[in-house]
Amino acid sequence: MGSRAAFLQNESHRVHFVYTPKHCSWLNQIEIWFWILTRRLLKHGNFKSTEELKQRILAFIEFFNRALAK
Repeated sequence: MGSRAAFLQNESHRVHFVYTPKHCSWLNQIEIWFWILTRRLLKHGNFKSTEELKQRILAFIEFFNRALAK
């Protein structure tokens, strides 16, 4: 246990753990957003490259904000 505590207290690491409560309201909202994105775009999508995936996600975000987020 002592070595773990020393490791976690050492601030020279690149990775820092941040613990957020699982009952946060923002977490519920982002889960809903990812559910909508998955259901409407990703589940049945066929993407030839990561660039195409990125462009389709950005286009969906624009559509969602313009037409559905009112």
